[in-house]
Amino acid sequence: MTSQRTSEDLPGERGSLPLDIDDVHILLQVEQEQIQKRTFTNWINAQLSKRSPPVAVVDLFSEFRDGSRLLDLLEVLSGQRMSREKGRGTFQHRTNIEKCLAFLKRKSIKLVNINVSDIMDGKHSIILGLIWTIIMHFHIEELASTLNFSSRQSSLDSLASLDTRSTSSSARSSPVPPRGSPLHTRFRISAKKALLLWVREQCQRAGCTLNVKDFKESWRSGVVFLAILHALRPNIVDLTRARTRTNRQNLEEAFHIAERELHIPRLLDPADVDVRDPDEKSIMTYVAQFLQYSKDTSVSDEEMQYLTPPQRLSPVNLPSDFTPSIAASPLRQAHLLLPCPIKSGPPKSPETARAAAPGTSANQKAQEVTCWLDQAYQELIEGWDSTEGESYAERYQVFHTFIVSFNEQRRPVMPLLTAMKRTPHLSAEQKALRRAWDALAEKLREYKTELNLSLPSPLDTVGCWLLRIEEVLSAEEGEPIDHARAAEEAREKLELLKVCLEEMPHHIKRFNMFQNTNEFGETLVPADKMEEMKRRFTGVRVTAKYHGIKLEYRECRYTVLDLLNQLNIKLRSWKRAYISQEAVRVLMQDWNETVNKQELTSLLDGALHRLKLIANKYTSKAALAGDSTQVNHQVADLEADVTVTLEGVRMVRGTMGRVLAAWDSYSDVYTSLHAWLEQGPHGQRHRQRTEVTLSLMSEWSSRQAHLNEVANYLTEVTDPQTSRTISDELCKINLLWADFAKTAQFSLAEEPSAGPSSAQTVQSLIREATQLLKEPVEVVSGSLRIYTKRLQLVITKIKDVDLEALSPSLDCSAETLCKLKQAIPEVLQTLCEAEQVCDELCVSVSGLDGRLAELLNWEVEARELYQLLKEISQKQRRGQDPRARLLISRGLQLEGQVVMEEQDLQVMVMNSQKTSPLQYLIASTMQDRVRTAVEKSQEAIGMLSSLGACRDRSPVRDQPPSKNFVQY
Repeated sequence: MTSQRTSEDLPGERGSLPLDIDDVHILLQVEQEQIQKRTFTNWINAQLSKRSPPVAVVDLFSEFRDGSRLLDLLEVLSGQRMSREKGRGTFQHRTNIEKCLAFLKRKSIKLVNINVSDIMDGKHSIILGLIWTIIMHFHIEELASTLNFSSRQSSLDSLASLDTRSTSSSARSSPVPPRGSPLHTRFRISAKKALLLWVREQCQRAGCTLNVKDFKESWRSGVVFLAILHALRPNIVDLTRARTRTNRQNLEEAFHIAERELHIPRLLDPADVDVRDPDEKSIMTYVAQFLQYSKDTSVSDEEMQYLTPPQRLSPVNLPSDFTPSIAASPLRQAHLLLPCPIKSGPPKSPETARAAAPGTSANQKAQEVTCWLDQAYQELIEGWDSTEGESYAERYQVFHTFIVSFNEQRRPVMPLLTAMKRTPHLSAEQKALRRAWDALAEKLREYKTELNLSLPSPLDTVGCWLLRIEEVLSAEEGEPIDHARAAEEAREKLELLKVCLEEMPHHIKRFNMFQNTNEFGETLVPADKMEEMKRRFTGVRVTAKYHGIKLEYRECRYTVLDLLNQLNIKLRSWKRAYISQEAVRVLMQDWNETVNKQELTSLLDGALHRLKLIANKYTSKAALAGDSTQVNHQVADLEADVTVTLEGVRMVRGTMGRVLAAWDSYSDVYTSLHAWLEQGPHGQRHRQRTEVTLSLMSEWSSRQAHLNEVANYLTEVTDPQTSRTISDELCKINLLWADFAKTAQFSLAEEPSAGPSSAQTVQSLIREATQLLKEPVEVVSGSLRIYTKRLQLVITKIKDVDLEALSPSLDCSAETLCKLKQAIPEVLQTLCEAEQVCDELCVSVSGLDGRLAELLNWEVEARELYQLLKEISQKQRRGQDPRARLLISRGLQLEGQVVMEEQDLQVMVMNSQKTSPLQYLIASTMQDRVRTAVEKSQEAIGMLSSLGACRDRSPVRDQPPSKNFVQY
């Protein structure tokens, strides 16, 4: 028989490694998915044709999204009428699908990773998996359960390697545990094995000598299909002609005859089977129809002789004296097992465990499984240690034998472990079981890694390289909290992947040139291991190209998320209720630093653009089509979030500008009006009434109205404490204005002509200046501004006095007048000196206010980072976080600068009281503000340090030692 070479055939079939990434990937993923889709669609339509009225499915992935066709299929298969929601809305679709899944669960059908939303989204892998589950339960398993076995024991033993798909060479080097193994007798033969054994029986009846070992490559030639047809209907097939035809000709003949003579629906095409790696599920689905035909035609029991499957026992009541590899290990055949002491008593025999099974508690079951795992662990270590110094082949043989046996016999344990994962609170026995399982799994990984690293040279470097690139290609788990770190890890993996792929041809050459025999003709590395490495090379080839795209997408996505998170943190601080005028200035500076200097918005916009390009590349690959919906959703969500954030950044700049302008206007008008009103009533008592004119009253009335307008706006955008302060100031100024307006309303006059100054006016101004210089002054921005305005008003009044126009009078003698003229320049100079001191203090206080605002803003940022790091630390243990270290360093710098500037202010206040006309300067309020701010910052630093984010708190300051912090 000739074999037709197709485009799907790859170099791997000629003994070398398949090197074409795209061909291998399309073969293994895209084409298999399309084959499954066609096969399952044909099978579904064959079932739906029995419905009244008949219906058909055209596009499997789209037509199953509303649940109606799924309900139709389950009705046909189960023979039960199922209610459904009418309508085309999302609610009706979801309800229909939920009914289907609930029905399957009531049938005790396990649905792994199958949920309603994935089906509604038309996710290919999920829908194919669901249909396969239905086919297995309602078609294949039901048919297989009707078979009665009576074949030879060797036929059953030969099926032991089916699930692991081992080759004939691996079967020789990896013996399967005997059927008498205590666990092996506890399982029914699987539907897959039963179907395969039925196929072998049909081949034997047809006189076909082919060894059918799986549902994949064994079927590629088409001869097995023809043999089944011959066994069922000997007169319709001539097997002798199969030798002279190509694979596809045999397949076409078999499918055509099955459809024409047996009325078996044609689920497959020859091109679906004559490929390098035929799809197992599609072939099983089609072959099951032949079994159905044989049952429908009432084949006699004598023609279908099978062994009766053994009675299945409880999967968790394992004998405490059993270790998985004992039965198979060639080194341990004669080893006497020691009983495992457990709290429940001496080790139970299989019969005792079987009898106790119905009443066994969950904790007792956990104890029994833990004991079994502990003994398996000890057996693994003893077997490994016993091969110390032996050849690689012998060491590998012992390990591989253990793995084969353990994988076969661990199956009853898996339901218990799976149930434990869903249990929120584990008992002590269950925790011990979890530890035993983890310990064994870790030891298996350790030995497997050592086997890769201890290969004979030069394969040891190949094994090391395979481990390295497989680590890079390993799937990422979950959604990380730290997006910056996730993006960095993706970049590192991408670079490492590129390096590994550059090294790949060199390692392939080493592998192909390796001479696997020594000078005595002995095999150095078992054939199983060589085949495993070959498969791993192929896996790397298939996965690497597309995994690189995934890593690029992951790096871009987490970069966008990180930048977006940084901007949102900034945006929250910019939009937070404002605490002071200086704080708004600090926030404006921070906005300019972030947007204009760091260009964070431009970086975010660029990162999003790159993400969209990578996403288009990602979704354009047919092999990655299963992720398209998720990727598109993620990119769309990110694009919407970025748009909102960038718009918020733009808007908050305008808001802060308006707030700062309002605060500047408020401060200026408030200090001017307050100073004028404070002096006005006193001054009016010593002046002529004509000084309060209509135009002056109108001007100050307009300023007072504007002050109320901006003050009301500021109370809406500031924090509660600042808002109350502004409201109190406004109330006070309004009371002063009302009192002034009531006093002045009867003294208003037309614009007066300037009258001559009198000696009494000069004396009054000197008394006013003296009194003003004796008043206590609070060294804070508002008080200093008001006091400065009052000084300026007095200075202006004195400068307006015409000394030359003064003349002696009855109330003022010439001598007194002369003294007044001499005193006026001195008073004026003293007032100017006081004004200069106030200006200097205002500059120092303003700088300190700005630094305090920076420290308070830093404290908010530090607390937000603390919350983030706290969430991360609860999910994963990590070392020092560089962001926390930088933030603590900056906080310590700001803290030191605040303390130093406050100390400089105290020195300036003390010197001013000694050398300037201002004798009563009060700085306690500013001291309290600094003390409170430093305490809060030290608390924030302590919070970050408590997480272990940064243990080194050595201060990074420009100047003072730690003694400067003692008083705070």
